[in-house]
Amino acid sequence: MICSRKAWLGLGGNIGDPIAAMGQALRALDNRDDISVSAISPVYNTPPWGKVDQPSFYNACAELVTELEPEALLTVCLNIELEMKRERRERWGPRIIDIDVLAYEGIDRFESPSLILPHPRMTERAFVLVPLADIAPNLKIEGMSVLHWAALADNTGMTKARDDAGWWSVQ
Repeated sequence: MICSRKAWLGLGGNIGDPIAAMGQALRALDNRDDISVSAISPVYNTPPWGKVDQPSFYNACAELVTELEPEALLTVCLNIELEMKRERRERWGPRIIDIDVLAYEGIDRFESPSLILPHPRMTERAFVLVPLADIAPNLKIEGMSVLHWAALADNTGMTKARDDAGWWSVQ
């Protein structure tokens, strides 16, 4: 018997039309038989993090219900990035789309060569925590709620770009 669990993703980009790219990625996930998109945050315009000499990003978070195990979900996300022509040229550099598995229901800590849960450094990143708090404020990460982590994060320069329901489902 296949067990369905919730998983949370972070999405972002700063090349081309990142909002359209995030919507395309979410539709690709939702069109699968083993994944259902159950909640989507508003889109935020955020300053670059890590490598700051690049255009600002657009970021959002999604909650999924999936039959996939965490590493299989990551593989699906990476394949969608490849299909959308994501190029990995430099760490934290410009990108058309980025899809990160942030957390997975029932797993407090997980580490493999390809995936670490919860996502490393997510508790330091307002561009992850603020949209995630919109859809999963009580989700526990490292013993504290996402809402608590979001209150501690520096959200300077973040602005809401889209908060209309269903922004991701429009082609």
